[in-house]
Amino acid sequence: MQKPRTFIDKLFLIIKGLGMGAANKVPGVSGGIVAFVAGFYEEFIYSLQKINLKAFKLLFNGRFKSFYRYVNGQFLTLLIFGMLVSYFSVSKILDYFLAKDELFVWATFFGMIIGSIYFIAIDFKHWNRGTITAGIFGLIVGISISFLSPAKENDNLLFIFLCGIISVSGMTLPGLSGSFILILLGNYVLLLVDSVNSLYDTMAEMIKGDFSFIQNHVRLRTLKILAIFTLGSATGLVTLSHLLGYVLKHYKYITTSVIIGFITGSLGVVWPWKNAIYVKDEIGNIAIDSNGDKVIRNYERYMPDFNNSETWWAIMFIVLGIGLLIGLERYGKSRARNK
Repeated sequence: MQKPRTFIDKLFLIIKGLGMGAANKVPGVSGGIVAFVAGFYEEFIYSLQKINLKAFKLLFNGRFKSFYRYVNGQFLTLLIFGMLVSYFSVSKILDYFLAKDELFVWATFFGMIIGSIYFIAIDFKHWNRGTITAGIFGLIVGISISFLSPAKENDNLLFIFLCGIISVSGMTLPGLSGSFILILLGNYVLLLVDSVNSLYDTMAEMIKGDFSFIQNHVRLRTLKILAIFTLGSATGLVTLSHLLGYVLKHYKYITTSVIIGFITGSLGVVWPWKNAIYVKDEIGNIAIDSNGDKVIRNYERYMPDFNNSETWWAIMFIVLGIGLLIGLERYGKSRARNK
């Protein structure tokens, strides 16, 4: 039986949820990396896997306490609470810094991913012909995804539902960024910027007693899109967790080596030195989102100029990112030893 969680354990779970939520919103960064490196990836997958027919029977029969225990409710509740808070706080801060000091933000994430690759690979003691081949396969797929061209925005509700299923891969598959997948599908701005901001604005208006949004057909359509996307995400989260639970149980080493390859391949997406390629309308003007920000379609990468002091600052932020991962890893190992 698992030991009861202390207040510090619960607080750290919320912080991990904040980290996963923030990482999921940044294109190229996978929330699954946070779970994998911080040492709770398997518990996360197996907890989601418990949301099955038996769980629904317990719920519909009114056995709420049994349902809560069966699905590892405390773990999932605290983690998901952290993710939700992140979308309205940490991710807003990230948006600000991406607009002001984009190079340093990307450099920090680049360093964190380098750190995660190092720690995952150094702890993996099962390299052989099969796992090396699987790792190379993951690497090739990860690099290939980073160079795909994005599609145009599509607000068809069935497609939005499919976007939800696909985008949640960032939480369940370390190295595969759900946000970047949404960019490739053409719906990143619609689903993770415009829709989330619409919900935020609607909630703020309702708190003030202003319900005028009911007459705003554009707002209602955007909220409907967000609801369908959320439903798709929940569906994808549960179905993918069952698939991954099976794969982790029967092909753990192969799966881990593919994940290492994926994460390594994702470095191409978060390469700090790049110029944004913006979405343009029919007459050639740069598209602007609901926040007044330019809409990014993709990035053009370039090599850093080592004669530029900004380059060395970026390298320092890469080192900072690696340092953050060292702290996470040491905490994870100390928690594992104490259990």
